[in-house]
This record gives sequence, C-alpha cells and structure tokens, in this order.
Amino acid sequence: MSNKKKFKETTVGKLLFGAASMINPTLGKVLSGVSSPQEALSEIGKSKISNDDKIKLQQMIYEQQNKEIESITSRWKADSMSDSWLSKNVRPLVLVWCIVVFSLAGILDSIESVPFHIGVTWNDTFEKVMMAVVLAYFGGRTTEKATSFFKK
Repeated sequence: MSNKKKFKETTVGKLLFGAASMINPTLGKVLSGVSSPQEALSEIGKSKISNDDKIKLQQMIYEQQNKEIESITSRWKADSMSDSWLSKNVRPLVLVWCIVVFSLAGILDSIESVPFHIGVTWNDTFEKVMMAVVLAYFGGRTTEKATSFFKK
C-alpha cells in the first residue's frame, strides 16, 4: 500500500482541477482521472478548449512545479548552512546507504546457493528510490555549484 498522494490531492492537482473546472467543466472531469502532471499536460493538449486556455493551464502547472523545486532547493541550502553535522551529511549518507543496500541485495539475489530473491515490487521500488536519490544528490550538487559559480 502506497502512502503517495493522488495527483488530484496535491497542491498542483488542486490548483489545476480548480482552474480547469472554471475554464471548462468537461475538462475538469477529464483531468480528474490523471495521476501525474505529465498526464495532465497530455490531457490538456488533447482537450477541445481554446489554445489560450491550454497555455494558461500548462503555465500554471509549470509555475507550481517550479515553486515546489525552489522550496526544496532552499531547504537544502538551509541544511548545508547549518552547524549540524547530520543535516550537512544526510544526502551523502542516504546515497551511500542506498548504493550499499541495492548492491548487497543484487549480489545476494544473483548467488544461487543463497535463498534470497528480490520480489518484482521491491525491485521496482529500489530502482525508483535509487534513481530519485542519485538524481537529487548529483542534480542538487550541480545546482549548488553552478549557483555559487555564477554568484562569484
């Protein structure tokens, strides 16, 4: 069971559904079944509303996603400026932990004499977690370095 919010329960989803329902009630109903911003953008593109309305809705999605990314970046900057060792090192520690667990599970799963097998669900979960952690860590570090470079 996943604790992940449905798209229509997220801030972006609520904003999008409210605006879409006001612009075109039929489009609001179509968008109620989408599960991600990408699907919402696709459905908006397919809808039979004016191009101006399509552009407005798409801009709202992009602006909200940018705000969420900026808030994450500001939290990470605050963590890196903190005097706490743990807050400064939590991202690298999570990255190392994920790599160790993922590697160990892969090795154990590949040895025939060891009765350990990764289920399909766990394999997908590990893959998504690893991708998110690696992209967040290296993407965040690249952004931090680029920002500090351009400020100089």
